[in-house]
Amino acid sequence: MASAKEIRDHIQSVRDTRKITNAMYMISSAKLRKVKWELDRTRPYFDALKTEIKRIFRVSNDISSHYFYPAEGEPELDGAYACLVITADKGMAGAYNHNVVKTAMQRYEAHPNTKLYVVGEVGRQYFTKRGIPIEQSFLYPAKDPTLRRAREITDILLEKFDAREYEKLYIVYTDMKNSLVAEPTEFRLLPFHRSQFADSEEAAWAKEKFEFFPSMEKVLRSIIPGYVTGFIYSALVDSFCSEQNARMTAMDSASRNADKMLKELTTHYNRVRQAAITQEITEIAAGAKAQKEKKSKEDPSV
Repeated sequence: MASAKEIRDHIQSVRDTRKITNAMYMISSAKLRKVKWELDRTRPYFDALKTEIKRIFRVSNDISSHYFYPAEGEPELDGAYACLVITADKGMAGAYNHNVVKTAMQRYEAHPNTKLYVVGEVGRQYFTKRGIPIEQSFLYPAKDPTLRRAREITDILLEKFDAREYEKLYIVYTDMKNSLVAEPTEFRLLPFHRSQFADSEEAAWAKEKFEFFPSMEKVLRSIIPGYVTGFIYSALVDSFCSEQNARMTAMDSASRNADKMLKELTTHYNRVRQAAITQEITEIAAGAKAQKEKKSKEDPSV
């Protein structure tokens, strides 16, 4: 049985740990609010780019571009693929990183000729330890998603895609649907399917006829990089938000477990302390009785 001092030291250790988990919860909460605010500021611009692409297909649905599948369907593309995998730089976020790399491995196993582009230290270490080649690792931290970094990633991927080195571009990230649900997602970034830009009835204002200069093909070619940048930036931010939300959940669970441990340890400490006090009282009483009996033997008149 542990001594009272050992239990007391354990209680102090759990209290210190609880302070850390509470602090990490608050930090993740602040980061989550900040990055969501930044995403909300930039989202209207990329929504506008999507609207412009809709207008192009409204004017001419048979426009030809290697960024899009043909209007008649999706032909089989058997060449090399590229896959951008977005993970975190550290753990302590529940199953967040595990779910992302598991989804990426499913894509890699389904098409072994897939070149991996990785954001996040966890993803880099995972693939390196298993001997899976990484085409390029973006060394800037996953905890700081910026539009500039999204453009850098887009430029590298589009350069390869435009050179026809890759038939398809995929992105694996965590989509934060709400504060309770975040799902690892595999999305085909390129080529697009035209149905992704189909008009809806409520977007009737986007159906007006427009003239494009110098041509629809050149306008589309200039818009696509910006749209892809917006999607990658949104995926970086979504992943970061999901990471912070997962860490908040993990730290809240850890704090609750710490509270439960403290309650049990305190009860156990009180029992051990009470047993020690009872033992001391018993020993004092027994000693006093022994002394009294000894004196009685030495002096019968006592």
